[in-house]
Amino acid sequence: MISQKVLFSPIKNKRTFEEISVKIKTLIFKGILRPGDKLPSETELARQFKVGRQTVREALRLLEISGLITIQRGSSGGPLIENTILNTLSNLFLDAFQMRTITTEEIAVARLEIEKAMLNHIVKNADQSDIRSLRENILQAKKNAAANINPYLDNIQFHKLLAKASKNQIFIIVVESMMAIIGDFLSRLKPKFEHSRKVISEHEGILNEIIKKNTRKATRLLEEHIVNVRENMLDPSRTH
Repeated sequence: MISQKVLFSPIKNKRTFEEISVKIKTLIFKGILRPGDKLPSETELARQFKVGRQTVREALRLLEISGLITIQRGSSGGPLIENTILNTLSNLFLDAFQMRTITTEEIAVARLEIEKAMLNHIVKNADQSDIRSLRENILQAKKNAAANINPYLDNIQFHKLLAKASKNQIFIIVVESMMAIIGDFLSRLKPKFEHSRKVISEHEGILNEIIKKNTRKATRLLEEHIVNVRENMLDPSRTH
């Protein structure tokens, strides 16, 4: 927990909760406040900013929605610096999809273009740890399929691991968000085992070409794979 020294000065703005939020964000981005640090209590923040507790509460809520803090409950709780931005973005994507502002077709098209572009960086940057994680994912998917457990969650995780192997945080964030939508979609439709097993085989082919650093063939296999998944998502009758 950070010390109780005065970090903040009074606010004199009509939308004071927004300015309080910006001041706390600034300290986070500068590294003065780090993940794991506890902010002062609402009462102490109100005292330092010379505002009411309700104003502080609104500012903290804004930071929580932004994915920069979590509010821990209980006597020893309070606002805690914690990076939940990725989860926040994934939830926003999922909410937009469920509200029909993002369509299945749009997700499929964006996913194809993004993952194809990402593949060049995967072939260039993937290390042995990434390859091992991808191999283990495929092995786990096969084990689940053999045990009559639908491996669609393992298949979703494969693409998250691909994004991680790119070593590009933007790819990771975007793919995580897209996979949240696809995961929600498949959790309700429950793909056929036949389709899920085919996906595992396609993943294995893509990984083999990544290992060989054959970008062209890996890209072709990835494109065929995503088109196949797209067709199943656009025609739910094929998934069950």
